Amino acid sequence: MKGLFLLAQRVDLDPNPNQLPGGRVLESLTNGIAGFSLIFCLIGLVVGAAMWGLGSTSSNYQQTFVGKRAFAVSALAALLIGGAAAIINFFYGAGQNI
Repeated sequence: MKGLFLLAQRVDLDPNPNQLPGGRVLESLTNGIAGFSLIFCLIGLVVGAAMWGLGSTSSNYQQTFVGKRAFAVSALAALLIGGAAAIINFFYGAGQNI
Protein backbone atom coordinates (compact mmCIF):
# COMPACT_ATOMS: atom_id res chain seq x y z
CA MET A 1 0.00 0.00 0.00
CA LYS A 2 2.86 2.38 0.82
CA GLY A 3 4.43 1.82 -2.63
CA LEU A 4 1.15 2.74 -4.34
CA PHE A 5 0.99 5.92 -2.27
CA LEU A 6 4.54 6.87 -3.32
CA LEU A 7 3.75 6.27 -7.00
CA ALA A 8 0.75 8.57 -6.76
CA GLN A 9 2.95 11.41 -5.50
CA ARG A 10 5.42 11.46 -8.38
CA VAL A 11 6.52 15.00 -9.23
CA ASP A 12 8.31 16.05 -12.42
CA LEU A 13 10.40 19.17 -12.92
CA ASP A 14 11.04 20.75 -16.30
CA PRO A 15 12.68 24.18 -15.85
CA ASN A 16 11.72 26.57 -18.62
CA PRO A 17 12.21 30.33 -18.21
CA ASN A 18 9.66 31.00 -20.94
CA GLN A 19 6.83 29.70 -18.74
CA LEU A 20 6.76 32.89 -16.66
CA PRO A 21 6.36 36.46 -17.86
CA GLY A 22 9.69 38.21 -18.15
CA GLY A 23 11.71 35.03 -18.64
CA ARG A 24 13.37 36.33 -21.80
CA VAL A 25 14.10 39.67 -20.14
CA LEU A 26 15.71 37.93 -17.18
CA GLU A 27 17.79 35.79 -19.54
CA SER A 28 18.95 38.90 -21.45
CA LEU A 29 19.71 40.68 -18.18
CA THR A 30 21.83 37.73 -17.03
CA ASN A 31 23.77 37.74 -20.30
CA GLY A 32 24.35 41.49 -19.99
CA ILE A 33 25.58 41.17 -16.41
CA ALA A 34 27.95 38.38 -17.49
CA GLY A 35 29.29 40.60 -20.27
CA PHE A 36 29.93 43.52 -17.93
CA SER A 37 31.49 41.15 -15.40
CA LEU A 38 33.96 39.90 -18.01
CA ILE A 39 34.90 43.50 -18.84
CA PHE A 40 35.58 44.14 -15.14
CA CYS A 41 37.65 40.94 -15.01
CA LEU A 42 39.72 42.20 -17.93
CA ILE A 43 40.28 45.53 -16.19
CA GLY A 44 41.30 43.72 -13.00
CA LEU A 45 43.65 41.47 -14.95
CA VAL A 46 45.39 44.41 -16.63
CA VAL A 47 45.63 46.46 -13.44
CA GLY A 48 46.86 43.43 -11.48
CA ALA A 49 49.52 42.66 -14.08
CA ALA A 50 50.64 46.30 -14.08
CA MET A 51 50.88 46.35 -10.28
CA TRP A 52 52.75 43.06 -10.32
CA GLY A 53 55.24 44.37 -12.88
CA LEU A 54 55.76 47.73 -11.21
CA GLY A 55 56.09 46.12 -7.80
CA SER A 56 58.68 43.67 -9.10
CA THR A 57 60.81 46.32 -10.77
CA SER A 58 60.69 48.62 -7.73
CA SER A 59 61.31 45.77 -5.24
CA ASN A 60 58.03 46.56 -3.51
CA TYR A 61 56.91 43.22 -2.06
CA GLN A 62 53.46 44.45 -0.98
CA GLN A 63 52.60 45.85 -4.41
CA THR A 64 53.87 42.68 -6.09
CA PHE A 65 51.73 40.51 -3.83
CA VAL A 66 48.60 42.64 -4.36
CA GLY A 67 49.19 42.62 -8.12
CA LYS A 68 49.58 38.83 -8.20
CA ARG A 69 46.43 38.40 -6.13
CA ALA A 70 44.42 40.79 -8.32
CA PHE A 71 45.64 38.99 -11.44
CA ALA A 72 44.76 35.54 -10.04
CA VAL A 73 41.35 36.59 -8.71
CA SER A 74 40.42 38.26 -12.00
CA ALA A 75 41.50 35.22 -14.01
CA LEU A 76 39.59 32.85 -11.71
CA ALA A 77 36.48 35.06 -11.85
CA ALA A 78 36.60 35.06 -15.67
CA LEU A 79 36.95 31.26 -15.62
CA LEU A 80 33.91 30.90 -13.36
CA ILE A 81 31.82 33.36 -15.39
CA GLY A 82 32.70 31.56 -18.61
CA GLY A 83 31.88 28.18 -17.11
CA ALA A 84 28.83 29.26 -15.11
CA ALA A 85 26.28 27.72 -17.47
CA ALA A 86 28.25 24.47 -17.71
CA ILE A 87 28.63 24.31 -13.92
CA ILE A 88 24.89 24.85 -13.37
CA ASN A 89 24.00 22.32 -16.06
CA PHE A 90 26.41 19.77 -14.57
CA PHE A 91 24.90 19.99 -11.11
CA TYR A 92 21.35 20.05 -12.50
CA GLY A 93 22.14 16.89 -14.47
CA ALA A 94 23.71 15.30 -11.40
CA GLY A 95 20.60 16.15 -9.42
CA GLN A 96 18.41 14.52 -12.06
CA ASN A 97 20.19 11.21 -11.41
CA ILE A 98 19.45 11.17 -7.67
